[in-house]
Amino acid sequence: MFVDSHCHLDKLDYQELHTGIADVIEKARQVGVESLLSVGVTMKAFPDMMTMIEPFDTVFASCGVHPLDVDSPFDLATFEQYARHKKVVAIGETGLDYHYQPESAPLQQERFRQQIRLAVALNKPLIIHTREARADTLAILREEGADRCGGVIHCFTEDLAFAEAAMALGFYISISGIVTFRQATELKAVVKALPLERLLIETDSPYLAPVPHRGKENQPAYVVEVAAYIAQLKGIALSEVARQTTQNFKTLFLR
Repeated sequence: MFVDSHCHLDKLDYQELHTGIADVIEKARQVGVESLLSVGVTMKAFPDMMTMIEPFDTVFASCGVHPLDVDSPFDLATFEQYARHKKVVAIGETGLDYHYQPESAPLQQERFRQQIRLAVALNKPLIIHTREARADTLAILREEGADRCGGVIHCFTEDLAFAEAAMALGFYISISGIVTFRQATELKAVVKALPLERLLIETDSPYLAPVPHRGKENQPAYVVEVAAYIAQLKGIALSEVARQTTQNFKTLFLR
């Protein structure tokens, strides 16, 4: 069985591609995907996402403010209330993104620190987004004691040194459909070098659909394609990737 450790169920196409969230879950179940983690990225969208997933026992949630959404209104007390929901198993997607909004770096760092502190206080793992901010991401994780709650570097595209530094803080490394892209040569080498015991798999759907679905909307069922590619890279059975990444998910998030 497989787990999609990072998807955005509230952002899928329910007009033409799916009849509803139950349809998405069933398509995933038919290929062996047993659980999904629907990731929050804004405070505004969080209540509606939770209403959508509430009826489904196999769908978990995270609560976070994405670094590219830090200009939106933010109330820490409300955020903590959201984060304490019984279905919320993680804090994030949070982190730093200097590629699109380098001018907002100070505010990104402030929101990042606030979310780390809450994760530590609630003992819920972090889901980290980082882009062109390697040094600051690691420094803030260390300074705020993120090793006390652990977490995952989602949609990993950094180098091996970054992965090793993150794992030293107790973090897992999550691999998305990017690993299947022809030009992702460095990422392929990193995945081959990393221990399976520290890997998670994700779709980040509706984004980043893996080959052979590239160019189409991504969905949780496609996480099996990511797992199959990792198995090929490492020269191991797909069943072993499924078993270990599912166990990793349970160890990190369902504690």
